[in-house]
Amino acid sequence: MIHSVLNNLSEECLDRKLNIATAESCTGGLVAKLITDREGSSQWFDCGFVTYSNHAKHLMLGVDAALLEKWGAVSEQVAAAMAIGALKNSQADIACSITGVAGPQGGSLEKPVGTVCFGWISRQSLQPETLTRQFKGDRAAVRHQAAEFALQGLLRLVRYLVSLLQNYFIMIELDFIALIR
Repeated sequence: MIHSVLNNLSEECLDRKLNIATAESCTGGLVAKLITDREGSSQWFDCGFVTYSNHAKHLMLGVDAALLEKWGAVSEQVAAAMAIGALKNSQADIACSITGVAGPQGGSLEKPVGTVCFGWISRQSLQPETLTRQFKGDRAAVRHQAAEFALQGLLRLVRYLVSLLQNYFIMIELDFIALIR
């Protein structure tokens, strides 16, 4: 499944001349690795930030220390800030972020092992979409599932942007037709 997502993401980004940036914590750069394993990825992948510590999230992505203190690193609020920071600190058109508890330690009652928060953003929207998912399995399984889910979200975002652009051109065409009648 992950190969088909990567194939589609690669084709869509190349066709639309879109570049991606990633901001990863619990996956430790796995999304960037999966993308850059593909030949030609330099044409659609700008950069990846591995920000495992709160200090790195703050220093590299500009995540506010007060936000980290209030919500914790594993939160949709921090995932949103990470995605925004990845976009601001890159030349990418779209970005994703991942922060979570891969395990086997580090979980809590509120945020058990397998809890992963995601963020996706584009320069067109500037408003991040965030989601939290609970994955099962050992550390490697959680990280792999999280990376695949992040890639699926990137593909969904690219396709959404394409549909917005198509709708925009349809509206222009309809306006033009109305004008000439």
